[in-house]
Amino acid sequence: MGCAPSIHVSQSGVIYCRDSDESNSPHQTTTISQGTAATLHGLFIKTDAAETIPSVITYQSRHSRSNSHRDRKENSGGHIRIEAETQTSHASVKVSATEECIGPMRLTQEPIQVLLVFAKEDSQSDAFWWACDRAGFRCNIARTPESAVECFLDKHHEIVVIDGRHSRYFEPEAVCRSIRATKPSENTVILAVLPQKPPDQEEPSVLPLLCAGFSRRYVENSSVSACYNELIQIEHGEVRCQFKLRACNSVFTALEHCQEAVEITSEDHVIQYVNPAFERMMGYHKGELIGKEMTELPKSDKNRADLLDTINMCIKKGKEWQGIYHARKKSGDSIQQHVKITPVIGQGGKIRHFVAIKRPHSDNNKQVSHYVRFPPNSDCHSLRHRDRRKDSADAKSLSSRSSDAPSLQNRRYSSIARIHSMTIEAPITKVINIINAAQENSPVTVAEALDRVLEILRTTELYSPQLAAKNDDPHTNDLVGGLMSDGLRRLSGNEYVFSKNMSQSQLAIPVTLNDVPPSIAEMLDDEVRWEFNILELEAATHKRPLTYLGLKIFTSFGVCEFLNCSEATLRSWLQVIEASYHASNSYHNSTHAADVLHATAYFLRKERVKSSLDQLDEVAALIAATVHDVDHPGRTNSFLCNAGSELAILYNDTAVLESHHAALAFQLTVRDGKSNIFKNIDRNQFRTLRQAIIDMVLATEMTRHFEHVNKFVNSINKPMAAIEESASNSEGSDCEGQANIRNSPENRLLIKRMMIKCADVANPCRPLELCIEWAGRISEEYFAQTDEEKRQGLPVVMPVFDRNTCSVPKSQISFIDYFITDMFDAWDAFASLPGLMEHLSENYKYWKNLDEMKCKSLRPPPPP
Repeated sequence: MGCAPSIHVSQSGVIYCRDSDESNSPHQTTTISQGTAATLHGLFIKTDAAETIPSVITYQSRHSRSNSHRDRKENSGGHIRIEAETQTSHASVKVSATEECIGPMRLTQEPIQVLLVFAKEDSQSDAFWWACDRAGFRCNIARTPESAVECFLDKHHEIVVIDGRHSRYFEPEAVCRSIRATKPSENTVILAVLPQKPPDQEEPSVLPLLCAGFSRRYVENSSVSACYNELIQIEHGEVRCQFKLRACNSVFTALEHCQEAVEITSEDHVIQYVNPAFERMMGYHKGELIGKEMTELPKSDKNRADLLDTINMCIKKGKEWQGIYHARKKSGDSIQQHVKITPVIGQGGKIRHFVAIKRPHSDNNKQVSHYVRFPPNSDCHSLRHRDRRKDSADAKSLSSRSSDAPSLQNRRYSSIARIHSMTIEAPITKVINIINAAQENSPVTVAEALDRVLEILRTTELYSPQLAAKNDDPHTNDLVGGLMSDGLRRLSGNEYVFSKNMSQSQLAIPVTLNDVPPSIAEMLDDEVRWEFNILELEAATHKRPLTYLGLKIFTSFGVCEFLNCSEATLRSWLQVIEASYHASNSYHNSTHAADVLHATAYFLRKERVKSSLDQLDEVAALIAATVHDVDHPGRTNSFLCNAGSELAILYNDTAVLESHHAALAFQLTVRDGKSNIFKNIDRNQFRTLRQAIIDMVLATEMTRHFEHVNKFVNSINKPMAAIEESASNSEGSDCEGQANIRNSPENRLLIKRMMIKCADVANPCRPLELCIEWAGRISEEYFAQTDEEKRQGLPVVMPVFDRNTCSVPKSQISFIDYFITDMFDAWDAFASLPGLMEHLSENYKYWKNLDEMKCKSLRPPPPP
């Protein structure tokens, strides 16, 4: 096999060199006499006296060095330890550290060490030796009980194999007890090798071995494979378990030094552990608590009667409970505690323990201070512990390095104390705290209801309804999933591919508007009406409606005067922006931008909207509408993320297109002074305007659709409705109260977001012919995306938008049901838009009729 030699030293002083593991008998022997030295296959060994026969022999396998043999001689107390480092055979397992996990802890386990305790060498000891070699374990052999204990204390072996076949040399039970008496043996597996018994003899009991400290027994078998299998089973079983248990000592060390009181109980509420902080807080010694049921301890009468029932009901469901609890100390005093109880799931998926973390509860205006105590020899002079809770512990070190250190530290502690006294809480945190406090004195049914409320509030998707609540048909699922996700939808494995760069329209030659053709001028005169036909303007301007309509609307709102820019600059800017829209897109082109701009201007002219916003808001809204989809590639965010596009990577798969639209709009604007409409406004005004534009463009992203709508309803619709109802009951009016609601900075932001969102998806509220045309355009764009996803092997984001099978009426019905109806109901309640709602109703009936006819196209089939 080409294996390097192993070294065996017998009690007679004969050293055996093994060249092969094919046999359990040495192939070559060499006798080393007193005062002689010899080189055996590259291993140099020297003995100084006949009586210094080694009692421990070490064998280590290495892969790091090839064809290298080294010996090391150590004289200590008349013993010689010979270490042989050799190249292992090809059959050996590589010796390397392995990683294990225990919960969230990641541990590194060094190669296994094995101690063989055999009084004399024979085929059985040889078999275990070669088995260690094959498994890649480090192995030592001890000949006497004393050397075994000495070697074990030095190496801390994971496995100890004790020969129990020849009691005339030593008592195996006595050797085992000697090793078990040492501290390192706590996590060691000790194996007893027993002689084979005749078949007719009764199997002896293993209880004496277990009582002596043995973990397992091994019936004599000198097959290397049998020994190897035994060692491997021990490694994968007991050794790994013991390794993890050994790591638990660090967890308990942390618990012992933790400043918070920790109590661990069984599933039956029998106390299993308390840490010193718990003992100090409650006045008990752990010996007085461990093993007792919690019901045996005295209770405080300051808790409400059903509080314990509420806690038990919560934690038995596997839910964490936290709140204020009054406990009775050993002295009889009552102590108010903030308690968090966490169920721990164990074997069988059942709750096996409850972990309670407790700390004294203090009022918001009080500070509870503790001190972290470092060991006397610690040279730590800095803050090592900081609990970030409001009533957290202040950490102090025990010494200082210089004479002026105390004053510096005092100032530092004072600063830190002020920081910890700050109450920086999010509004949702305050709401949760109020509900937690209300639970303390609530009946069980109310407490359970509040638990459900807390579960809802702790989720991140507060404003996203469950899809099944509206409609559970595939059209709705795919449409909503495609619009509401930020990509990576239905993506499995490493399916990222980079898509080709989307082609951009070339910048067109500037259009002169000095002499507007009469037909176009006549169309633009009609732009104040909701029924304005943007598609006719698209045809008349050769797909350049944004520049013409933009110039007309911006002029009517006095944008040039507000920005202090010339009409030529505005015209140039509109041409630059329109040229950056993709005319090849069936839907997301400059005609869509012009349509959204028209809807925005229409909404801005509504009395309640106009009275809620100032001119800066109006200008920001018109600019945002103009640029909100600039350079749109005709594909959704999900497509770009799945394709690994440059934009998706740039914006971290989050609001990819909307971020790009906003950023590019400002890049295009400021790169050339001839089209820079912002060049003459002051810096502060520009920053305010820029922020408003960016906020509105980002609001068009659909993943936060329900958040924006619900905030608008709860912050504006409902309070204003309440004021109107109150005014009608008192036969008066409260216009000032409604104005205060509308004109607050926060609500003006919500109004602008809601306005551009409604303008962006207002197609279902347009006259029927326009509604049908826009439905066909968006469907074609989705069909093209599905075709490209299939060509590139990407996940199909919206499978129902297959041009061969899709029902356009169904998709429109789903879109109106899920996104449009509620949003426009809320917007109509604010802005008063009866004409739009009438169109919406008629269009919905149209799509419904087509669906009932099983028609999948935009229009009903011609009569036969």
